[in-house]
Amino acid sequence: MLRRRVLVGGRVQGVFFRAECRREAQSSGLAGWVRNRADGTVEAVFEGPAAQVEGMVAWAGHGPSMAVVRSVEVFEEEPEGLVGFEVRYE
Repeated sequence: MLRRRVLVGGRVQGVFFRAECRREAQSSGLAGWVRNRADGTVEAVFEGPAAQVEGMVAWAGHGPSMAVVRSVEVFEEEPEGLVGFEVRYE
């Protein structure tokens, strides 16, 4: 099991990034969450099997078709045993 937290910058809010991220993560069987941040970035956490987590990190590098991703920061973290994948509105 792996856990990665990503911060994605660029034109990533208002382009269905969170909804598509949730759909992709759920179809990959991953747990975690995604949210918009006040600074205009999107933050996401992915937990699950290594190949699927790395696949979602790669997906975050381009996002949905209307996104323009300019940066992705990836942080390795210890898995917390999350269940399900949600969009957070904090």
